[in-house]
Amino acid sequence: MKLAMLRLFLFVSARLLDTARVINNASVLQIREQFDGMKKKLMEKLKLSSEAKAAFEEKMKRLLNIKKDRIQAVGDSIDEINLNKNVSELLYQGDIVLTQTQADEITADIEEEASNRTKRQAFRDKNYPRTTWQNGVYYFFDSNASPLVKSVFKKATEEWRRDTCIDFYESYTAPNKIRVFMEGGCWSYVGRTGGEVQDFSLGQGCESSRYDRDQFITVNVANIKPDWVSQFTKQTTFTNDNYGITYDPGSIMHYGAMSATYNGKPSMLPHDSSYAETLGSPIISYYEKLMLNTHYECMKKCAGRTNMCKNGGFLNPRDCTKCVCPSGYGGAFCDRRVCPLATSAVSLLFLLDEDDVLSLQPPGCGAELEAKTQPQTLTDRLGNKLAGTSPREDFMFCNYWIKAPVGSRIEVKIKSFSKGVSVDGCTYAAVEIKTHKDQKLTGYRLVMMRTRFLCS
Repeated sequence: MKLAMLRLFLFVSARLLDTARVINNASVLQIREQFDGMKKKLMEKLKLSSEAKAAFEEKMKRLLNIKKDRIQAVGDSIDEINLNKNVSELLYQGDIVLTQTQADEITADIEEEASNRTKRQAFRDKNYPRTTWQNGVYYFFDSNASPLVKSVFKKATEEWRRDTCIDFYESYTAPNKIRVFMEGGCWSYVGRTGGEVQDFSLGQGCESSRYDRDQFITVNVANIKPDWVSQFTKQTTFTNDNYGITYDPGSIMHYGAMSATYNGKPSMLPHDSSYAETLGSPIISYYEKLMLNTHYECMKKCAGRTNMCKNGGFLNPRDCTKCVCPSGYGGAFCDRRVCPLATSAVSLLFLLDEDDVLSLQPPGCGAELEAKTQPQTLTDRLGNKLAGTSPREDFMFCNYWIKAPVGSRIEVKIKSFSKGVSVDGCTYAAVEIKTHKDQKLTGYRLVMMRTRFLCS
């Protein structure tokens, strides 16, 4: 299973509650009608020009395999799960419950400027920073939360706590707190709404709005379910602050290429076609950690300290003598491949966070390789072949560094996979190759069985 920023991908067996009973209230319905009233205007503004449509169709032809596999009957992504549970139409972006103030500001943005939506960023409204959890995030588990829900939720909060200045506390008595419970879907509020209790639903399974997205993504409204049109609007800089941080197609807060499609064709495609399988990633990206630290002003914790981090890392606000590193880099200063701590705790399930000194990895996993003028072959195996389609709570990673003399280029040819699973974001398994000069970016993720060439 995949961990997210207070968004968790769960596959569990549990009694489902009636979601409509929880979120189908007068306020939510009023907001839904508010967006529905703008549908015709949005359809017109989102419509591609004939030239853009032709370019989209041509790019789609070059993708040899865009068919999606279905692994879990309930759905393989948050938007699929909420669609199947008939709750997505009550939500914004398929998994958000908005307050009336937030809805009014977003619709004002739509009136001012509408365009395609692909990636959610820091929601910074007129009440910022009061809408952030300045004194930590308080939560409690509902009586219907299973042990698995509790376990994965705590792992997700720890993923964020470790690399930010945000603390999480379990408390039934805090004046502002989040209720974590089982539901027929997955959804939550944005930020701290100021009510006594905020709901956070985790169901059977359980991004997207930068104003600069047109430089990276093309959305084809003709392939999107009509009821989802409002989900693809773009905010303005009034409610969407990117803090100058670059766009990352591998963000966990990004829709997949097939999200909200009604005809089996992509609803969006990246301008760089090699990112098509990466959209909809289940893994927190480096740039998201950087953005959250910026949004919560965590960097002030290390003000005046010299940044000794290599490969683009930044000082960890929890310990300014260590760094938060891009994926694939580890050690205190991001100058090591990983921290290969293989202990007796390593069994069929491996937890690997390459940013932390307590990282676990399979014994013998990964290596530093040297590219030669003649091709070399690398064969690797990762995972538990006995697990079948049963999801896991953690991801297993294996990192390779491929080096070459200065001035050289490295060519990688993907010759074959054992049967890959084609789902948005490579949820279950993939090979990720970083070829960009900016190693902080998510690399290209590949899982489909076809020959592929990539060069550094």
